[in-house]
Amino acid sequence: MFDGLKDKLSGFTSDVEEDVDEEALEAEEETDADEADGEAPADQVAEPATDAQPSEGDTQAATPAATDDQSGTGSEPSAADSEAIDESATASSAAVEDGDAVPDADSQSDDAPETEADSASEADSASEEDDDGGRGLAAKAKLMATGKTVIEEEDLQSHLDDLELALLSSDVEMSVANEILDGVKENLTGQTRRRLSSTGNLVRDALRESLYDVINVGQFDFDERIQQADKPVTIVFTGVNGVGKTTSIAKLARYFEERGLSTVLANGDTYRAGANEQLEKHAENLDKKIITHEQGSDPTAVVYDAVEYAKANDIDVVLGDTAGRLHTSDDLMAQLEKIDRNIDPDMTLFVDEAVAGQDAVNRAREFNDAAEIDGAILTKADADPQGGAAISVAHVTGKPILFLGTGQDYDDLEQFDPEEIVDSLIGE
Repeated sequence: MFDGLKDKLSGFTSDVEEDVDEEALEAEEETDADEADGEAPADQVAEPATDAQPSEGDTQAATPAATDDQSGTGSEPSAADSEAIDESATASSAAVEDGDAVPDADSQSDDAPETEADSASEADSASEEDDDGGRGLAAKAKLMATGKTVIEEEDLQSHLDDLELALLSSDVEMSVANEILDGVKENLTGQTRRRLSSTGNLVRDALRESLYDVINVGQFDFDERIQQADKPVTIVFTGVNGVGKTTSIAKLARYFEERGLSTVLANGDTYRAGANEQLEKHAENLDKKIITHEQGSDPTAVVYDAVEYAKANDIDVVLGDTAGRLHTSDDLMAQLEKIDRNIDPDMTLFVDEAVAGQDAVNRAREFNDAAEIDGAILTKADADPQGGAAISVAHVTGKPILFLGTGQDYDDLEQFDPEEIVDSLIGE
């Protein structure tokens, strides 16, 4: 299911991983080359010892010691030595008088020339400031020296273009594709990670989060809502002809039966020849009651009678079929609005084929505008390699996908779990 889209998304993550790791490897080789030439990495520049220079006291203490050593030899200093000692003493005395003795590290003037330690400190400070926003050269140098790399927007752009093409070719609606791209860009740009270690995890996580945000729109606990609603719960099904509405109704009847809830079926599709026979066959197979009227009857009256039957017989759920209609058919859409207005169903579920892709997305939007839907069922999901409808329907309608039809048997109905769908598309 959705294998085509899965392959395209996998291609995106692997391409970004390969590109970023190649860039990191090149940077590492450059760093190694610099080290071989004797240049230390930016974060390994040794700081000069601040107490390397002798203080005034150290200088004065050293002079007598030197004199003692000379006197201990029993010989008189040479004329040159005497002259040097006299000059040293004179310089020391002048320094004391002028207050210009060599200061220790803590008392150096702010006007003193900048040392290597000061430069390194400023680079560290600049990198810390730039980490919150754009990164300067000093920050990048430090990151590379510490074995990290930064993912920039320009590094991603070509890959994002490829991802956009992959999504659109998988029938993902344009605005939904843009939402996904924006999410991936926001999640990845500016990220810092250790070089050559699990880039793919970072990319997959960013893509997973972005996909989940668009798929998870409006999700609610279907079973909990049914259990907590006043009985009978009335559910009306809408959609175009031939997409599996009637079969989905039968599948939900089995679904509720397995959860201890009774159902009655209502054939509100009074316009199509053979619709009654089709639903009656399902009712017979499932041993369910069906409410029907003659062909051409008012669909609202059929659903109303089914609700009254459910009240009289303690039935938990009414499942009402409606005529397949195009969103361009004003008369049929007016009938749908009438059912919505007079019956006020607890839920209106839109049914379409997952393989319809962009058409399903457009129809979901139009049906939601005509009579607000509460959720969607996508049939033939097992035959859909693209997944565009599954990605897009919830986002464009603001209402969740609740079930996926995955076959022709009554048990072939799966609850739609956004996390499982995203994990299946992205991988663990």
